[in-house]
Amino acid sequence: MWSRRQGRLRPTVCGVEELRRRRREREAALRKARREQQLVSKRLLRDDAPEEAGEGCVAAILGETEVQQFLRQAQRGTEEKEREGALVSLRRGLQHPETQQTFIRLEGSMRTLVGLLTSNQALLQLEAARCLHELSHSEQSTVAEACLPATSYLLTYLSGHSSDFIELCLYTLGNLIVESEAVRRQLLPQGIVPALAACIQSPHVAVLEALGYALSQLLQAEEAPEKIIPSILASTLPQHMLQMLQPGPKLNPGVAVEFAWCLHYIICSQVSNPLLIGHGALSTLGLLLLDLAGAVQKTEDAGLELLACPVLRCLSNLLTEAAVETVGGQMQLRDERVVAALFILLQFFFQKQPSLLPEGLWLLNNLTANSPSFCTSLLSLDLIEPLLQLLPVSNVVSVMVLTVLCNVAEKGPAYCQRLWPGPLLPALLHTLAFSDTEVVGQSLELLHLLFLYQPEAVQVFLQQSGLQALERHQEEAQLQDRVYALQQTALQG
Repeated sequence: MWSRRQGRLRPTVCGVEELRRRRREREAALRKARREQQLVSKRLLRDDAPEEAGEGCVAAILGETEVQQFLRQAQRGTEEKEREGALVSLRRGLQHPETQQTFIRLEGSMRTLVGLLTSNQALLQLEAARCLHELSHSEQSTVAEACLPATSYLLTYLSGHSSDFIELCLYTLGNLIVESEAVRRQLLPQGIVPALAACIQSPHVAVLEALGYALSQLLQAEEAPEKIIPSILASTLPQHMLQMLQPGPKLNPGVAVEFAWCLHYIICSQVSNPLLIGHGALSTLGLLLLDLAGAVQKTEDAGLELLACPVLRCLSNLLTEAAVETVGGQMQLRDERVVAALFILLQFFFQKQPSLLPEGLWLLNNLTANSPSFCTSLLSLDLIEPLLQLLPVSNVVSVMVLTVLCNVAEKGPAYCQRLWPGPLLPALLHTLAFSDTEVVGQSLELLHLLFLYQPEAVQVFLQQSGLQALERHQEEAQLQDRVYALQQTALQG
């Protein structure tokens, strides 16, 4: 009897392959959303110029004559103050898209600006770099490509001594990288990866944060998996990135956020995740997760989610790798503290940032999918009821909570015995009343597993008007087979 019903329902049971397929689909959607959101993101260091806050500094749109005049003064002025002032006026004008287009149309304008960038006068160099920075913030790829003659010099200056100048060059490069494939195509043979790898040794926090930004922009390029990430993995950058994420007094939140996203983009590419696991990525990220859980218990700082999000995604993606077992990756995370820390973060998200609940649940799903020990931790720490409390948040959250419960139930009778009935039965009767097909479908899969491994659950289900709950969905095409099978099981039970 059971074997026949089990065979009929096998395509819809939460088996390992089915769970992996769903995870891959969710991962792909999340990666796509994150990439599209970030590619239009640029940084502007305009506040670095103190005179911008002064009165009478409202930037005006410049015409050709004015642009030419300021360039001529900057290039040929008799006094350094006059030349610097001309570049300041030009920079203010370049805050406007109209002035940017005027500038790139003028013959010789970029050549003059690059000449000033490479002069031997530090103040003129800095103002020329600021002009380039304004241009790099343009949303027009033609403006970014007009800056191509300057990129080799920006790379060269990354090895300079002024941390402020290096920071400015990094943000400018990061803005240019994201706007144009032509820029990236030129920067790669010019040696951008070795240049960035050298910057990671900097003792200056502002430089490291700017480096993380520039690197993350490079890693999001469409061609990154084939043309960029292999050379990054062959450098010392991955080891240094992981060092930046190690908990302790030296951990800087801003730097950690940037490099956590860098690591996320590398992991999403799946170029060589076993290499990262071999470098101890799971262990480092697991410890950082524990550190974040401790931090949210001490502070209500809403900025913590900025780091929690990429850390959760990195762990979730790494746990889907076949290499996790072969290199002992699971051993790096085999600790009840990871589950406890994750629930602390879930409670924090529930209260402060509900949009991040799917991130935490996605990790919990991947932890419990192939690991009886993590399922045991979930039960021994009495975390089923707190998990069920998340069901009303949204349909997406409901599906992920039910999927985690399926992971636990599929481990066998001993696990189902600890799940049932408790608060799970009323929760399931509630989710069966949902109108969302995916929520109901996942509820049916969980019921099937419970009926399979805990036969007495059938009678309890019937006593609680379970058949009526199933009848609501017997006409729905996507659910008909599963509803019918469960009805037959209940009646025969």
